[in-house]
Amino acid sequence: MPTDLTVVLADEPGELARLGEVTVGAGVCLRGLAAFTGEGRGFVHALVDDGDSEKAQNALKRAKMKVADAREVIVADVGPGGLPDLMLTLAEANVNVDLAYTALGGSKVVIATDDVLNARNALT
Repeated sequence: MPTDLTVVLADEPGELARLGEVTVGAGVCLRGLAAFTGEGRGFVHALVDDGDSEKAQNALKRAKMKVADAREVIVADVGPGGLPDLMLTLAEANVNVDLAYTALGGSKVVIATDDVLNARNALT
């Protein structure tokens, strides 16, 4: 399954580019990305293929970038009903979504939840 890495950066120009350089330099393709700032820091959710998770984490740590979390996520197609239908399906299955962001041009959504099994079942 795909993995979401939570990376904490300095909130300054070039840090997001450096994250990209470090991952690409390690042979890891970023499949999706969500970035936010607050309290002088940058918080990035980077989507990588599961087989690349360890490689990405090691490269980021060598570059002195803090990986705060790594977790399995679901990457689901955004169908004809769009994001509202997808989220309604999860709500009806009593799945609490604690992270969501679009990836791959908005055609897919990355979903993190503590209830991956029920989420996966609801979406299939």
